[in-house]
Amino acid sequence: MADLLRSEAQADTGSSHKALINIHLAGGPSHQDMFDLKPEAPREFRGEFEPIPTNVSGIDICEHMPILGPKGGRQVCDHPVSDRFDCRPQRLPDPDRFSAGDLQSMGGRPSIGSVAARLHGSPGGAPPFVGYNGSYTGYLSSVFKPYKPQGGELKLNNTLTANRLQSRTDLLVGLDRLRRDVDHTGHMLALDAYTRQAVDIVTSGRVADALDMNTEDPRVRDRYGSQGSMFLKARRLIEAGVRVVGFNWGSWDTHSGNFNHLRGQLPNLDRSLHALLEDLHARGMDKDVTVCVWGEFGRTPRVNKNKGGRDHWYEVAMCFLAGGGMKTGQVVGKSSRNAERAVERPVHLLEVFATMYHNLGIDVRTTTIDDPGGRPQYLTGGRLPIHELVT
Repeated sequence: MADLLRSEAQADTGSSHKALINIHLAGGPSHQDMFDLKPEAPREFRGEFEPIPTNVSGIDICEHMPILGPKGGRQVCDHPVSDRFDCRPQRLPDPDRFSAGDLQSMGGRPSIGSVAARLHGSPGGAPPFVGYNGSYTGYLSSVFKPYKPQGGELKLNNTLTANRLQSRTDLLVGLDRLRRDVDHTGHMLALDAYTRQAVDIVTSGRVADALDMNTEDPRVRDRYGSQGSMFLKARRLIEAGVRVVGFNWGSWDTHSGNFNHLRGQLPNLDRSLHALLEDLHARGMDKDVTVCVWGEFGRTPRVNKNKGGRDHWYEVAMCFLAGGGMKTGQVVGKSSRNAERAVERPVHLLEVFATMYHNLGIDVRTTTIDDPGGRPQYLTGGRLPIHELVT
């Protein structure tokens, strides 16, 4: 922990209260059965679901997501996230690698959470990046890896009091003093401060408290539903000071039984996501917290024969965005009649990442991070935020 805090100070980029909740629908959600329905397409393409209107003219949503529908003005959906959208699970929910082999000799490109930890750090009392799924530090130091909470380990247990922890800290400082005596660079001078900040994080117990659902109003927990605990945890972690929270939710690899599976899955997503967005709005957090929901690719426009499923499709996918001070209540781009590919305003996935960086207060036009070879690397390779959302 102290290593992480030292690294944040070395970044010297200041702090930010902006935050991101990155929700990965593992397996690849069916865009044409959620936000990009094609009721005029042949049945083998359009499937079994009907669209229902939202409160924004021209924006429809699946009939099995009726709670989000009336709140269409608070969200945006990029239908044709394209350009060979093939971001496998090992690269999600952080698919900002330029290609599968890009900088692999150095560890690959870092995830957005690790970049945020490197550039902004945490205001204190909580780790900057909490990840419940596979996220990579890439060429960054392992001190920027996501923290995955396991119970109450960020809170003092009954056998370790604050006084005992202080004694251990004093011993650590004493040992470090021996190193400081032979250090001629001055790097050791701040060690005590970093160590004590790490101790403050442990003694504060803010993350442990955030994960204690028993302290949440039962009426709030009920709004999220039985499948919405991760959505609620994410909100509580952000309130505790975490900058980026990432997690997988549900199973979306519907090679067979696509429609029966989604009939059970979509209402749960609808309820939990709606509760999160309403919660953020009610708490005045919606301008600062970005919510991103997407998967690693789309699904085939044509329903496969005999199995009633949709297979992997790399030409187009969807991305749902809300909050973050963006211009919501719109759809960016348009897919073809059968949802096969982008025909208007294709959105590159790195534009989505540039938008999330922008919302976190990171300017992708000017910000670079040196790779292990000392070469400055831009975060999105020249791709800029989605101008329809941030200008």
